Order: sequence, then C-alpha cells, then structure tokens
Amino acid sequence: MTRKTRRIIDLSVMLDPVAKEPSPPDIRYGDHESGAVHAAQLFGLQPSDFPESKAWANETVTLTTHTGTHVDAPWHYWPTSEGKPSKTVDQLPLEWFYSDGVLLDFSDKPQGYEITVSDIQQKLEEIQYTLKPFDIVLIRSDADKRFYEENYFQSHAGVSAEATHWLIDQGIKVMGTDGWGWDIPFSLQAADYKQNPREGVLWAAHFVGKEKEYCQIEKLANLDQLPKPYGFTVAVFPIKVKGASAGWARPVAIIEE
Repeated sequence: MTRKTRRIIDLSVMLDPVAKEPSPPDIRYGDHESGAVHAAQLFGLQPSDFPESKAWANETVTLTTHTGTHVDAPWHYWPTSEGKPSKTVDQLPLEWFYSDGVLLDFSDKPQGYEITVSDIQQKLEEIQYTLKPFDIVLIRSDADKRFYEENYFQSHAGVSAEATHWLIDQGIKVMGTDGWGWDIPFSLQAADYKQNPREGVLWAAHFVGKEKEYCQIEKLANLDQLPKPYGFTVAVFPIKVKGASAGWARPVAIIEE
C-alpha cells in the first residue's frame, strides 16, 4: 500500500513579545536550573537531587485571547446572534474548523482597501470556483509580511460588511484574514466616523455577527505559500477557553500530493 505524501503549511504568526501588534504577549522564560528549584519546592527535594541540578524549562505567558493568530467567536461581536445568546469559543462546533479551504488573493489591493461583494465574486470567477457551505475562506493581503513593522495593525485590506453578509449567505461559517482585523484598519473607520458620525462605519463587518452567526480567523500568515487557490484542507481548531470571545489557534493548510 502506497502512503500518500502530505504537505502541511503553517498559517499562523509567532507569539512574539517584539511583534508590532497592539497587545503583544509578555513571555517570562524559566531555565532548567530554575525548574529544578521549583520542582524541589513542590516535592520536598533539593535542586541537587536532579541531574546536574537541572529539571524542566518553563514559560509564563501573559496575553489576550486576541493576541496572535486566533478565532473570534460570535460572543466577540455582540451578546446575541440571530436572536439567541452568542456562542463563546468553547461552545463552537468543531466541525466548522476542519474543511476545504479557498484562498482569495487581494494582495494587489492597497492598505486600507475595503473588499466588496463584486471583488469576491470576480476573484471566484477568476479561479473558477463556486463556494459551498462550510468552506473556509482565506483572504490574503500580505499584511503578515509587516508583522514586525510599526504600522502592522493598519496595513491590511479589509472586508466590507456587505461582503461578509454575502459570504455567510453562501454557507460560510469560518473566514479568515492575514490582517490584524477583518474590517478595514480601525484608524480609517475612526477618521471616517469623526468626519461624518453615522451608523455602519465603526466595526461594520464584525457587527454582521449580530444578525448572522459566523467566526473570523485573524492574523493568519504565509497565505502566499499556498500553491493553489483551492484543493486543500484547512484545520483551525481554537483553544477551548471557558466563556471567551476568542481562542488562539495554529491553523494549517493540508495538501495531499
């Protein structure tokens, strides 16, 4: 029996204290010597009881559930969705997070561009693909290439509320971006609102979740490494954080070769 070869592409950013996202993680590193001290305290031993006074290395990480690559749950958008209490990340069906992937490449769009329904329809026509329910749609803007630059969080092309509605109406439950957020950069939203205060400007695409239940993956990476726009599987299971609005994830694309 011939075993299939399988290529796996990492679609996540690094949890890194020097990344230029607004809430980077704080990581305290414990070496093997301090691990021996800790273990000795726990079990009534001496550090010297361990080989060369070394035991486990350990890290303490302080971060938000929206730090790094993560999945937004409906609770993040609003207390209710579709007239019912919004699901938190621990309540989401795992079946949503393992499915066929579809890559829509908008890396040619400028930073701050708002992707429309017609943009998505045109891109699907170009790649000759028809969306089906539970596909996982990935939006490429190449913002991950600026993860260590000061303007990272406002350097992506975003998705409009209308386009988000349209994707959900095609049966899409999980959609993702390599940008800091799904909407256009918040600085542009705020500037527009200050100039002309009105509804439907601030966080418009996120607020689609009030009416229609769906999830976003934010801060994806390496979408440029996908060799084709479809014909691969995405696995993006969020960490189960009780009652939380998001969960960290390490999404991968699985390509059978």
